[in-house]
Amino acid sequence: MSGYVEQAHGMHVVHDGAREAPPLLLVHGSGASGDTWGPMLPALADRRHVVRVDLPGCGQSPPAPSYDVPVQAARVAAMLDDLGLRHVAAAGHSSGGYLITALAEQRPDLVGSLTLISTGPSPDALLPQPAVLRALLGPPLGPLLWSVRSDAWIRKGIRATTARPVDIPDGMVAGTGALTYRAFRKIASRNTAYLAERSVPERLAVLDVPKLVIFGAADPRWEPSSAHQYDTVPGTRVELLPGVGHVPLLEAPEATSELLLGFTAADADTPPALA
Repeated sequence: MSGYVEQAHGMHVVHDGAREAPPLLLVHGSGASGDTWGPMLPALADRRHVVRVDLPGCGQSPPAPSYDVPVQAARVAAMLDDLGLRHVAAAGHSSGGYLITALAEQRPDLVGSLTLISTGPSPDALLPQPAVLRALLGPPLGPLLWSVRSDAWIRKGIRATTARPVDIPDGMVAGTGALTYRAFRKIASRNTAYLAERSVPERLAVLDVPKLVIFGAADPRWEPSSAHQYDTVPGTRVELLPGVGHVPLLEAPEATSELLLGFTAADADTPPALA
């Protein structure tokens, strides 16, 4: 299910749903692409004007000189300005949560609400990574394995972050496969720098916008109990999904869509999503 496609500010942008519907910005995590949201798209596009981006270097977007999170956020802000969109419900998966947080920090006029899905709150919450990811992402084998990785390897890497069986969209595999090892390492290092500078709960605490945090209770990448670091942030609702790992978008798309639509319903002045 895909709609109007454009290139804007170095990013591949896809629009789904009615253009007059309330806008919903979806931002993927490191090494992924806008196709990550595929299983949630039918439900979301039925109620929202969905705007999905492939961040620079990811999916169908070309590399960029800088992958700093604030620079990435500025690109997304410029894209929203071009579209004339304001008060956008913004959702980010994993490190996509850092980008939408930075967007709200820079341009509070653009953001109506924030939904962070599987977004690690602080460096100390990071767990030891699964062996397949350590091999693919780090020296000395990373650069070699990355250059010869097959679709099956990519699927294996994605499944290493989940806690239940998942169907992985072909577009997600292709988008991940398009990313170079060099770009991935740069993106990962800039995300780490953003998190190390100040934790996400600290950043959110000064943002006057409704916030929803969704975390898998069996996340193998981030300590699931670290989701409660967000409990102290004013205006924040925290939801833990039982038996779900790091990718609720694939593992529990219906429940995640329902939470997202229900949370943004008041902001969009529409009825809550029905179960």
